[in-house]
Amino acid sequence: MNSDQWVERFLLSMEMEHNASTHTIRHYASDLAQFLEFLGEQSVKEWSSVTHVTVRSFLASLHAKQLAKRSVARKLSALRSFFRFLTQEGQISSNPLASVRSPKLEKPLPKFLYADQTLRLLAQPDAATSLGARDRAMFELLYGSGLRVGELVGLDVGDVRLELGMALVYGKGGKERWVPVGEHAADALRVYLERGRAELLAKSAQGAGEEALFLNRDGTRLSDRSVRRILDKYVDRIADLNRISPHTLRHTFATHLLEAGADLRSVQELLGHAHLSTTQVYTHVTKDHLQSIYNRAHPRA
Repeated sequence: MNSDQWVERFLLSMEMEHNASTHTIRHYASDLAQFLEFLGEQSVKEWSSVTHVTVRSFLASLHAKQLAKRSVARKLSALRSFFRFLTQEGQISSNPLASVRSPKLEKPLPKFLYADQTLRLLAQPDAATSLGARDRAMFELLYGSGLRVGELVGLDVGDVRLELGMALVYGKGGKERWVPVGEHAADALRVYLERGRAELLAKSAQGAGEEALFLNRDGTRLSDRSVRRILDKYVDRIADLNRISPHTLRHTFATHLLEAGADLRSVQELLGHAHLSTTQVYTHVTKDHLQSIYNRAHPRA
């Protein structure tokens, strides 16, 4: 069946034609490799021999391993995309996943910080040091503009227009959008650009040729994993905070905007969501928040 060739062609198609992220492609490659291993165990040698029964047997094997529903759903999504590709390429006449349903998932509400927690976190980095100035600028931008961590580390110096109070962000699928940079974030960025970044840039092998906005100790572009590690360091200092990720600051950005009366469409634009339904989850967060306030404060609750 020359499986490796078709998997490679599919992954290349996802990257070139659908602008899939490196993260997505890596997961798809892993999920398809696991499915191919299962087909080998079942002595299935042709794509045309894969039926909905084959797929359900594969899913049953995942459940037997007590794999989480979300992981099973992701693998099923990879298979759907792959067999859709094979159908389009004429390798199979019908998609065996057409009648296979995805497992029903509970959608957990996004975690967010209360205003006082947010302020305490933002105040943690010592802006008098180069690394502290960088960290404060990062956190202010994550919270003040609602960026994804990948968007944050992808920023170049030229993408930030402090005189306009705006930043050009490259989101999912390479889509560009302008986001506002609030006053506090702009002030933190000025401090970092004037002092902190210059000190870090002095350690870069590329020197002034390094365009990345946020630099690591070696003067090169900071990775998203490093941002998570840096945030963990500051979270450990605050007693009532735990399991906070950079994405939590994005959730907090959206939640605080909606609580203050921002309309859903505007928040959708700011977050760079393709679908309004993705943004609507934050209305449930704010409703739960208001309900908890009511329950705590109203005598008749």
